[in-house]
Amino acid sequence: MTALAVFACDPARSRGRRHAEPSAPGRTEFQRDRDRVIHSSAFRRLVYKTQVFLNHEGDLFRTRLTHSLEVAQLGRSIARSLALNEDLVEAIALAHDLGHTPFGHAGQDALNACMSDFGGFEHNLQSLRVVDQLEERYPDFDGLNLSFEAREGILKHCSAKNAQRLEAAEPCYADGRGGIGQRFLARTQPSLEAQLCNLADEVAYNAHDIDDGVRSGLITMEQLEDVELFGRHLRRTLVDHPQLRGAGQGRRLLYETIRQMLSAQVYDVIDASRAALVTAEPDSVDAVRVSGPLIRFGEDMAAQSGALKQFLLRYLYRHDQVMETTRQAKRVVTDLFAVYLQTPAEMHAGYAVRTVHAAHAGDTARVVADYIAGMTDRFAAREHARLTGLSLLASAP
Repeated sequence: MTALAVFACDPARSRGRRHAEPSAPGRTEFQRDRDRVIHSSAFRRLVYKTQVFLNHEGDLFRTRLTHSLEVAQLGRSIARSLALNEDLVEAIALAHDLGHTPFGHAGQDALNACMSDFGGFEHNLQSLRVVDQLEERYPDFDGLNLSFEAREGILKHCSAKNAQRLEAAEPCYADGRGGIGQRFLARTQPSLEAQLCNLADEVAYNAHDIDDGVRSGLITMEQLEDVELFGRHLRRTLVDHPQLRGAGQGRRLLYETIRQMLSAQVYDVIDASRAALVTAEPDSVDAVRVSGPLIRFGEDMAAQSGALKQFLLRYLYRHDQVMETTRQAKRVVTDLFAVYLQTPAEMHAGYAVRTVHAAHAGDTARVVADYIAGMTDRFAAREHARLTGLSLLASAP
């Protein structure tokens, strides 16, 4: 294993866990975090939660699980080159979407609207809620009891109000530097491993949404030729492999173009981040926290990545077919919320019991939000059909 840089997170110097535990023989603290995430129920459910296309629309479209694995792979590759902690990067990457709703961002938007009078809903905060509270695996505490560093990476963004609420519930860490919400109040940065996962998430999104978009037929490679980041690598691929111009070679051409595009972005992040680290000269994780963002694209690549995201927003995410499915998915989530809020007994017994002890309507609503957020696409569709008699997503199994 590559020796860690002085600015990398060292598991031997972890700030610890919410509930003290003895160390595990043969595993570092961050390896232990990764293992706990992989064995969680929330992680398994990601296989039936979608990105852009719903789970029943095709077997080969990305899910939250495959996306998380791709983020972990990209993150580890970059971490190795920068001498960062690969195990921590992997733990954060595998956990970052645990709180995502069924039906992708459509589900999140609908659940946030339903929760508007009760503090709202944000999948990033929900991922932290899953690992801190909702997983039920251990006899002595709720959640997975992950390290501070893993939890910090999961919480990518947070309002000041939510940060204050989180801080009020945090344990008193021995170093006295505050808890998981402190950096949002002090406007400091997270670890480099957390910064890296955030950027790897973006790189993975761009690549696999191109793949899924072309596979679906909603966007074409001809359209993508005008997008610099893709078009440049498409032309290079055709020069290097002219045989891919032939009939029946479209998939190979797409895969090779995406592969080259991914490689270019990874090398750019490595080069730009190394340059930023040389300039900032952080000599510890604490020094990283008071620097500006150090894991980054170069200026040109950042612009190209932004242009690609704008293309995908216009031609894929806002495509009429996607928008119609989005509308139906939002209706499913909204209807489920209304039914469960009115009749909590329709939820799984474990959640229904929690509402009995709810102090006010907001507590009940949060239990309902937890239940819906944990659903897979197909379970949500089945529940909606059972409770309403409607089949808005009729082809869902």
